Amino acid sequence: MKNLILAACAALTLTGPALAQDAPDTLITILTAPEPQTQLMAMVLAMQAAQQGATPHILLCGPAGDIALKDAPDSATAPQPPRDMSPKALLTQIAALPGAKVEVCAIYLPGKGAQPDVLMDGVTVAQPPAMAAAMIAPNARIASY
Repeated sequence: MKNLILAACAALTLTGPALAQDAPDTLITILTAPEPQTQLMAMVLAMQAAQQGATPHILLCGPAGDIALKDAPDSATAPQPPRDMSPKALLTQIAALPGAKVEVCAIYLPGKGAQPDVLMDGVTVAQPPAMAAAMIAPNARIASY
């Protein structure tokens, strides 16, 4: 029994480095949730990741795409506790970071019957091939809300 435990410990020690991963270069945040609190928390975590060295890439789909509108709904602009920050305000800060990308899903604007000029500065329409490539990049992580 003692030999079995020692062998298991040795195996775990040898596989430990293989399980370790480098920190990601990019954090892709895919946000579809309509709730302002969830939207804000997704932005908080994206900003925290950026402050720790990851480049933020945010994809807004469905009701979450409304955050990126120049004329965003009250739910996107209303301050949330505990720091009275809104999802749109923090998204605006993230969009201004060097290298950051903020995009709406390719089907978001056609679904609203709108054109790209309704989007706030710094937000573009995602191209599915490029988004798919970003998602499968070896040093990217995905967070989805």
